[in-house]
Amino acid sequence: MQDKQLDLASYDGLLLEREGKILHVTLNRPDEMNSLSGDRVMELIRLLQDLVGDTESRVVVITGAGKAFSAGADIALLQEHLTRRAYYTEIVHEVKGLIHALLDCPKPIVAKVNGAAIGLGATIALFSDIIFMADEAVIADAHINVGLVPGDGGTVIWPLLVGLPRAKQFLFTGQRIRGKEAERIGLVNASYPRDQLDEKVVEFAKELEAAPPRILHFTKMALNASLKREVSALLDASFAYEALSAYSNDHEEAVMAWVEKRSPKFTGD
Repeated sequence: MQDKQLDLASYDGLLLEREGKILHVTLNRPDEMNSLSGDRVMELIRLLQDLVGDTESRVVVITGAGKAFSAGADIALLQEHLTRRAYYTEIVHEVKGLIHALLDCPKPIVAKVNGAAIGLGATIALFSDIIFMADEAVIADAHINVGLVPGDGGTVIWPLLVGLPRAKQFLFTGQRIRGKEAERIGLVNASYPRDQLDEKVVEFAKELEAAPPRILHFTKMALNASLKREVSALLDASFAYEALSAYSNDHEEAVMAWVEKRSPKFTGD
């Protein structure tokens, strides 16, 4: 691809800032906990694809504005799409594109999990190359809480990082894991006090910035080969199960219970 410098101002929901050859990418909807709609997913895909030809970036740091990394899907969006279940066909295409874009991006991606990373937010963090968390931040795949199968990569990446028994524990319950525990079980690389997180991430990013960029790219591709094989083998089936769950009465009950601030009553339908 021809070299092309990024237009940093051309991304509506992302704040882009350069620090030398480090590109800081901030999910920039703090009033919505950086929740992810289809448009925001597509914008992130566009950025990751544009980075292929950007010679001014050697390392990418992705984080969230405000108190959250990303709360995943907006519950209001889930409520809206109860009447338009074809939405899940659209989101499957978008999220598959995002996962492949994360894996194929030639620059190493460091996730700086400054706050809650839930659902698709957790998927973005865990499919990054390096994950640093704040001690008080939480990460979870909480699809179960809204009556959905975690089709957007959770069933692929969690077992690879923490093993199948632990992955089942967390995906069956939607349990939230704080930074130090996530580090202890190998879900993330490291966890730091919030006031040290920025410094530690930049320190590590500068180490990568000084490395030979083409070799980093090739090393990432070699390491991701087995992960891409797992994605190719499992992701479509996971999305199919999520789509089936989207048509269930239990999904509708979970969403409406959340909206109405009550406990759901699941029937198995």
